[in-house]
Amino acid sequence: MDALKGAPACLVRVESTEGSAPREAGAWMAVFAEHIVGTIGGGHLELQAIAEARRRLGGAPGSAQAHSPMRFALGPALGQCCGGVVHLGFERLTAADLAPAAGLRQRLAPQQYPVALFGGGHVGHALARVLAPLPFALTWIDSRDGIFPNPVPEGVVCEHSDPVQQAVPHLAPGSRVLIMSFSHAEDLDVVAACLRRQREHGDLPFIGLIGSKTKWATFSNRLHGRGFAQEELAQVTCPIGIPSIEGKEPDVIAVAVAAQLLQTLKETARG
Repeated sequence: MDALKGAPACLVRVESTEGSAPREAGAWMAVFAEHIVGTIGGGHLELQAIAEARRRLGGAPGSAQAHSPMRFALGPALGQCCGGVVHLGFERLTAADLAPAAGLRQRLAPQQYPVALFGGGHVGHALARVLAPLPFALTWIDSRDGIFPNPVPEGVVCEHSDPVQQAVPHLAPGSRVLIMSFSHAEDLDVVAACLRRQREHGDLPFIGLIGSKTKWATFSNRLHGRGFAQEELAQVTCPIGIPSIEGKEPDVIAVAVAAQLLQTLKETARG
């Protein structure tokens, strides 16, 4: 949105939807005279919204009603067959809206869900790249020095912790945890720390451990020896990733795990 420093824009925002729609409420695009930032779903809906935004941007009659919404039925008139309805809001923006007091950046920022990734190996690097543009606030943790790339993916926060499990009590509430350190001993300690936190706070909606069913059977026995009950162990997902996505390449694993995390967002919303 820094482009507002050079020219005004019309913000087009999905205010609400009914039935099937290409984007959810809160999705937005900024329409400038010569270019577009963002998307509300493409197709004829977006083309008509762009035309309306530029009409208002040009000061056409009625454009002073900056926030007045418009209703778009996604049917034959738009050349679309979604069958739903989208209500769009239009708002003229200038450089003044970039001031912190205006709160524009906060209004447009997508909701992000905290993820803690333990381990800076090949899969960890692939996951950091895949998760960075998704709706997750990623904290990447390792006990080793010099393990993180330079630069790290945008928005990723790197943290050194030795011993690594000491980071668990300080994770943001609601963190989804992915455990894939260089050492099975470290993995076990992080899982145990997560289960202890679950006993006290129950605020980790997903605890995922990389590895095979055999690895988890071994870990289960050791964790049971540390005093964790079977119902507590059931809170750990191992192996991780969408089962139907096969392949052991780091990038493939990363996509499968990212998809699984996205599924947990739907489960949380239903809950």
